[in-house]
Amino acid sequence: MQLRTFAIAALAASLVPLLVSCNAAPSSAAKGAPQYVVPTASGRVSGELVPHTKVVVFKGIPYAAPPVGKLRWRAPQPVHPWKGIRPAHHFSDSCMQETPNQILPWTPAFMTHRHVSENCLYLNVWTPRAAASANLPVIVFIHGGAFTSGAGSIRIYNGTHLAQTGMVIVTINYRVGIFGFFAYPQLTAESPHHGSGDYGLMDQIAALRWVKRNIRAFGGNPNRVTIWGQSAGAMSVEALTLSPLAKGLFEQAQADSGIGIRGFPMPSLKAAEAKGEKFAQRIGAHSLKQLRAIPAAKLLADVRNSNQVGPNVDGWVLPASLRKLTADGSGSHVPLVAGWNANDWFLGERPVSSVKAYRILARRFYGKMTGEFLRLYPASTVAQAKAMQKLSSEDRDRVSTYLWAVLRDKSHSAGGTQPIYTYYFDRAIPWPQHPEYGAFHSSELPYFFRNLKEMERPWQTVDFRVSDEAAAYLKNFASTGNPNGAGLPHWPRVTSGTPSTLQLGARTGAMPLASPARLAFWKKYFASPESVHAPIF
Repeated sequence: MQLRTFAIAALAASLVPLLVSCNAAPSSAAKGAPQYVVPTASGRVSGELVPHTKVVVFKGIPYAAPPVGKLRWRAPQPVHPWKGIRPAHHFSDSCMQETPNQILPWTPAFMTHRHVSENCLYLNVWTPRAAASANLPVIVFIHGGAFTSGAGSIRIYNGTHLAQTGMVIVTINYRVGIFGFFAYPQLTAESPHHGSGDYGLMDQIAALRWVKRNIRAFGGNPNRVTIWGQSAGAMSVEALTLSPLAKGLFEQAQADSGIGIRGFPMPSLKAAEAKGEKFAQRIGAHSLKQLRAIPAAKLLADVRNSNQVGPNVDGWVLPASLRKLTADGSGSHVPLVAGWNANDWFLGERPVSSVKAYRILARRFYGKMTGEFLRLYPASTVAQAKAMQKLSSEDRDRVSTYLWAVLRDKSHSAGGTQPIYTYYFDRAIPWPQHPEYGAFHSSELPYFFRNLKEMERPWQTVDFRVSDEAAAYLKNFASTGNPNGAGLPHWPRVTSGTPSTLQLGARTGAMPLASPARLAFWKKYFASPESVHAPIF
């Protein structure tokens, strides 16, 4: 069946120029707007030209069957084929989640505003040349949202302006919250792989398989795919680079604000199942049949305060913890980019308001190493405490990612090393009303996506220069596995002998991770038992 599907896809791709070649006239839509028709393995879809551009967008293409009814909490199933031409002119529903208008610092441009439902496994494609001969690099973006929210249709993920640089951009939905990460003994028992809970990751893998099978018809090169994720999406990228199920589905990976030496803590399958059982008991459900019968909206309301989120080490998608898989050299040996924003640390700790609070925080994070920490980051006034909290957190993030990169590079050396590049993004979005947020978590995305104009801010010339540089690095990386290129400051790859990173902002260029004494402290800290107390961000 798999070979037959692949053959159909290949045949379909060969027929693409009928309507979608750049030199071919598009078909006419009912309302008079031009349409562009592309074949997929499941049927033909029609997209629309983005006004005032040469980019064609296809919205709401199904990559898996709706995970509803008996398919709730199952691996994604194949799409049901359709006849005729399926309009791909509107974004699909977002996956089940709460939909607040904003949660500062995330303004409406960072939030999903669409209707939510379980019928949400769709993706979107932006292409500057919808022709099978185009052979353009492909980026598949995996949204963040703490594994509880997010969607591929969010405004700052608009792929139009990044596609204009000569790439095919794909954004996806995947199941989140309890719908994407619910582990339960009866689910494990019914699974042929004896695992449960990682359905959101399985969705991402299914989307990548769809891309591998179909993207050539949209102008993309299926052998030049980059996965790119932010926050929970970055943690997903790390998981995908380590999962045996995702091998061969991408050639490069970029993770924004989510990868470090400590790693994202994932429970064992047994612990995740126990949590699932506790939740089921709390809501009075005594069987899998009862759980699947609960309306999605009620289930979402039931789970609101239960903290039922995140992947687990299920033994199938993830055979072991991320740290062990990294140390063992498991997974995909591909070039990687990983970085942090200057104020990512806001997610893991509140800004201190006194010297006493600073010292209490230090004891909580650094335990027996608190004295050494305070000698390196001293504070005797409130202003100094605030400054040292910020500096130490930034140093910690930079060194953590560097140590992770060295570990991965060392563990993969036997199979042939692939380059790793790290960055530190410190350009704050101009925001006179809230300067305290600075370069906050996810604020790099409008720059990388070339979407500054999606937000009303007093942008300066430097912001557009930073956006151009970020997008150019991304384009180079997606095209060759190396972000460097003409006209850009050199971005050094990580090696154990060069503890530096790329500063990306008003100043762009290589920078040290920390002073020598502070670097030595962080290396010692992350090798000690005290590091289990370090925040993720």
